[in-house]
Amino acid sequence: MSVSPVERAAEAFANELARWRVDRGMTKKQLAARMGFDPSYISHIEGRRHRPTEDFARRAEAVLSASGAIWRRFQEYDEARQVRGPVTLLTREPVIPTQWLPPGAGLVIELEEAQLTYRDGSYELVVRRALYNAGGEPVTRYLIRVAVDRFPGQPQRSNAHHRIHPLLLDQLALQAECGAPGTTEPMQWRAKVDRDAFKEIWLLFENHDGRFPLYPGERTTVEYRYRVSEVQWGTWFERAVRLPTRRLVVQLRFPVDLGPQVWGVETSMAAEEAPLRTPIIRERDGELEIFTWRTEDPTLNARFQLQWRFRTNGR
Repeated sequence: MSVSPVERAAEAFANELARWRVDRGMTKKQLAARMGFDPSYISHIEGRRHRPTEDFARRAEAVLSASGAIWRRFQEYDEARQVRGPVTLLTREPVIPTQWLPPGAGLVIELEEAQLTYRDGSYELVVRRALYNAGGEPVTRYLIRVAVDRFPGQPQRSNAHHRIHPLLLDQLALQAECGAPGTTEPMQWRAKVDRDAFKEIWLLFENHDGRFPLYPGERTTVEYRYRVSEVQWGTWFERAVRLPTRRLVVQLRFPVDLGPQVWGVETSMAAEEAPLRTPIIRERDGELEIFTWRTEDPTLNARFQLQWRFRTNGR
């Protein structure tokens, strides 16, 4: 007896769901509670007795942080189902972008590029994020974090060091702007948390000339930059995935004469520290050694840390 494409796609979805649920260490009952469904519903889906819905797939994708895998299986099932029968356009939901959008998603990062450069005893960071408002409300501010740790793995030593050498807001020389090239607007900012080694700062979609909220369905690019002395910065740079992110690119730029060596590690809520899954590309540009690392569809709450050492000049 032949199996229809719809049945094959539904089975693939059920298998993907079960795989991610087990990988996250959840029982069917726990997953159902997190998703807001009756416990028996998960059993029916995994047992192929019920077919998945779009709402179910979105919630499963968001709760299991499956990097788009569950959502892609649902899309394959939905396409097979549509081929089988007529489509009633007036009752279908809008086409979902390639990137999955979990229920209630607000801001989505379509691309993040972070560039850290060491020169003349300080680190200069430039972060550029392409944002899409997938929510239902205007966005009027965007939270960024600035954290330093001079002696990683030695919290008492680091805390004592940063009490003597605190990270001061005015020393950051923070600047931010948003918009398309040639039409950018400077952004004002306001500190939310101000500690010796950690800051949370709101970038505001406003300036002295007016306000420019990011409305639902709109896109913009936010770019910010700041500077930190090597007395405060440790030999590491971390990016944490706090919003749905499609693509992440991290670049370190060091003087050639320092003999830089770079490596990286990854951690998540479901795994211990491990090497980065993709290689760091090393190139030379004049007097700079450039180390570039990139990844696609990183898991929510994952952390990627690049570490380095300088083999010359006593650093």
